[in-house]
Amino acid sequence: MRIVVVSGISGSGKSVALHMLEDLGYYCIDNIPAALLTPLVAHTVRSAETAYERIAVGLDARNTAAEIATVPKLVQELKKSGIQCEVLFLTANDDELLRRFAATRRKHPMSQGNVGLREAIAIERDLLEPVMYAADRVIDTSRMGVHALRDVVQKSAEERATPRLSITFESFGFKHGIPGDADFVFDARSLPNPYWEPQLRPLTGRDPEVIRFLESEPAVARLVDDITTFIEARIPEHTAANRRYLTVAIGCTGGQHRSVYIANRLVERFAAHHPHVSARHNELRARIAPP
Repeated sequence: MRIVVVSGISGSGKSVALHMLEDLGYYCIDNIPAALLTPLVAHTVRSAETAYERIAVGLDARNTAAEIATVPKLVQELKKSGIQCEVLFLTANDDELLRRFAATRRKHPMSQGNVGLREAIAIERDLLEPVMYAADRVIDTSRMGVHALRDVVQKSAEERATPRLSITFESFGFKHGIPGDADFVFDARSLPNPYWEPQLRPLTGRDPEVIRFLESEPAVARLVDDITTFIEARIPEHTAANRRYLTVAIGCTGGQHRSVYIANRLVERFAAHHPHVSARHNELRARIAPP
């Protein structure tokens, strides 16, 4: 039996994630009270219905703080009992959440009385903090499109079927903010910047001209080597701690040239010895549509 608890900040794309899991054959229940998680598990474990072999439950901030505080302990108990249980937590930065709520004109669940939207988001973050820290994977959707998020959820579901560590190298631009789902962050802004070459400015780190430019700079190769050495040393630690996901972020100023190139080179290196390695380029993706 496999259970995925999908939680996160309102507006971060929880509905998109649940719909993707439903499409993958999971029996999905949204907005379940945390107090009903234990009775739900007990019922499904006793049931002979094959529909309950894979379950996804949506858990949001409409629970009380006391109820939410019980979730991490319950998840650990389920794992110890032999049930495959995983917590998927979605988040996004405040500015993006404000934009999404403004676009949809939806009311935030924490907006009560004189509580404004920004304050409501902060209250919700504090309330859901225990779940976020208990999460097996945190996904920052600030600069993801709907299709990109669906792809991430689908890959997570596929990788979940094997016990091996999944590694994601993501590029980003520091001017847009550091991704909230990174385990490690590396700064490539000290490297020569293709942006200052007029013919390279509109291109990305995927284009041959930019690749040739960066591969001609010894400092770029040294940084790739340094990151490789550091991450290779961390993989046994993550495996020993039963971590299923490792996300490594590489940032440059705009997230278009240097960080994209380095993330792709790292994928090539690690894919030779690790079966579940992927790249994600935050600044090359469309923004997520308001859920």
